[in-house]
Amino acid sequence: MTPMSADTALARITTALHRRGLTLDTPPAAPLPRGSYAHRGGPGEPGDPAWHHQQRVEVALERWQRLTPPRYTHARTTHPGVSAWADSVAADQRTAPSLLLWGPTGTGKTHHAFAATHRIAQAGPPRFALTFTTHPDLYSALRPGGHDDGERERTMRRLLATPLLVLDDLGTARESEWTGEILYRVINHRYNQQLPTLITTNHAPAALPGVLGDRIASRLIQMTTRIEITGPDRRLTR
Repeated sequence: MTPMSADTALARITTALHRRGLTLDTPPAAPLPRGSYAHRGGPGEPGDPAWHHQQRVEVALERWQRLTPPRYTHARTTHPGVSAWADSVAADQRTAPSLLLWGPTGTGKTHHAFAATHRIAQAGPPRFALTFTTHPDLYSALRPGGHDDGERERTMRRLLATPLLVLDDLGTARESEWTGEILYRVINHRYNQQLPTLITTNHAPAALPGVLGDRIASRLIQMTTRIEITGPDRRLTR
């Protein structure tokens, strides 16, 4: 390759500047102050806070859609208490309480759970990660012999640390000493770390000590906002 002479390089630079209405003696523009609108980027451009918020919303909703069973992909919250809880999680996951939805079979507790998590995703929080499991599936995934030790430990770490955990149908699995310790480990960790957990159950809060034991029930009562979901069995009335 033939090296470019200094004169040729200068000519090309001058031509390029001329096309932009500049000359070599044009004084440099003053740097924009940090935080100014122009520094952040214009509307719809990277750097604009609204643009970044919309990107978070799209990512969160895509994750929610991928993790949500088809039956609940159209779930939207209409319950004021559930909506208020979802808004508190979206505003600050570190200070929001957990949520316990309780009531008879078929009243829509699972529907409300997925509707609440959709509302959180739609708010575009800084980080959205969701893990969903039922009480029986929790034990199935962690039972020795069903998976190798590494897979079980990864599952447990995900249940412990996920920013948002939905634990559906609490109290429907047959309890034993082993299951009690597994559930205690999950609930106690999330209680201590103040990680929001959404729990649904057919059991009234007053009945939880008899179903789950005092250690677990006392933590659930303290860590949750409790909302009773009433009404007829939706599955039988449709």
